[in-house]
Amino acid sequence: MLIVVDMQAKLMPHIDGGARVFDRCAALIAAADLLDIPVLVTEQNPRGLGATVEGLIGERHRVIEKHTFDATLCPDFTAALPSKDTVLFVAGCEAHVCVLLTVRGLLKLGYTVELIADAIGSRSPENKAIALTRAQRDGAFPTTAETAIFGWLESCRHPRFKKVLALVK
Repeated sequence: MLIVVDMQAKLMPHIDGGARVFDRCAALIAAADLLDIPVLVTEQNPRGLGATVEGLIGERHRVIEKHTFDATLCPDFTAALPSKDTVLFVAGCEAHVCVLLTVRGLLKLGYTVELIADAIGSRSPENKAIALTRAQRDGAFPTTAETAIFGWLESCRHPRFKKVLALVK
C-alpha cells in the first residue's frame, strides 16, 4: 500500500523543493494505480490547510481527514490499513511532523515501512534530514520513488512496464 500524507494546497507552497516532492508523489500514485496497489491519502485539518493539491489524486483514492499528527491515532486511518504482512510505502509532508510521527506509529503497530526519501518534504532541508535519520533509526527503510516503483514492477517483462517506465523518465 502507498500512503500519501498531507500533500495539501496551503502547505505545499512552503515546502523546500515542493515541486519535486509533488512530482515524485504523482509518479508513485500513477504507478500504484497502474499496478493495482492501493493508495491511502491523509489530509491534516483540511479546513485550515485545504484539500490535497489539485491533480494529485482521483476519486478512486481513499482520503482520510485527520486532526492528529500521527495518522495511526485516527481510527478511520487504522481501519483502512491492510494486514500487517503488507509493506507500507510512505510519502508526503511534512517529513519531520506528520510523516515521521505516522511512520513511527505504523512501526509500533508492527508494519514494515519504506519511507520514500525523495517523495517527502519539509519547510527546511534540516527538518527533512533529521526526520529521515530518525525514521531509519526507528526501523523504517529509506528508499526512493524509482526503487519503490521498480520493486512493485519486479520485472521488465511486466505487461505494464513501458507505461510505468514513462512515469519515471
